[in-house]
Amino acid sequence: MVDIHCHILSGVDDGPDNYMIFKEMANRAVSEGITRLFATPHHLNGKYENKKIDVLKYVDLFNGYLKKENIPLVILPGQELRIHREIFHTIEKDEVLTLGNQNKYLLLELPSGEVPDYTLEVVYELLLKGITPIIVHPERNRGLLSDNNLLYELVQEGALTQLTAGSMIGQFGKKVKSFSEKIIEHHLSHFIASDAHNVHTRGFCLQSAYERIANLYGIHQTYYFKENAELLINGQHIITQKPLPIRKKIFGLFYS
Repeated sequence: MVDIHCHILSGVDDGPDNYMIFKEMANRAVSEGITRLFATPHHLNGKYENKKIDVLKYVDLFNGYLKKENIPLVILPGQELRIHREIFHTIEKDEVLTLGNQNKYLLLELPSGEVPDYTLEVVYELLLKGITPIIVHPERNRGLLSDNNLLYELVQEGALTQLTAGSMIGQFGKKVKSFSEKIIEHHLSHFIASDAHNVHTRGFCLQSAYERIANLYGIHQTYYFKENAELLINGQHIITQKPLPIRKKIFGLFYS
């Protein structure tokens, strides 16, 4: 199994503080059935900076640790980039790391409280450059929660999205859980990932999330998400479904 979004590198962001917790996370990932994961430290989120050259160095270093410890896990390079107005200047400076360093897919984070008014423009321009943005944990964004149609517009534009496993099993509350289900039902998500930061409050729970998805929507839906994660390894074309707008139900009637 592949995890496309994880904060496993110690000492670089709000993931594990030290090597022992890194090792514990690695072992926990293996016990979940994960064989490969993308290390995606925060970059330019207002607190952390993890430039491409540094992340590549860290990934090589920590893969060496895994081999030394005989832990059957492979870390792949990535980055969780916070959207910002100077994003294309940052890309031109070669500070942005796409998943697998293949210049095809990029984890893009929105600020938790809003959807910046330039988001659609950034998505459009990234696609023109041949980079497909994957918007991470949209179900936890307050702007998208209050206006579901914004997410539909982003996916219609060509963005992909990734739900957090913990959201599917209620770790972030009932509203987020319900919105996650709506997102799946309306074909507005393409991946499930752990977004793990530690082994206690923000651990790996992909198996539990996939089990819930299978119970709600059938095993074919879990295959869909798992296959897409596998396709990212080699930068292949992602399987998508026709997105549907989320309509609000008012007095028993649906409205767009």
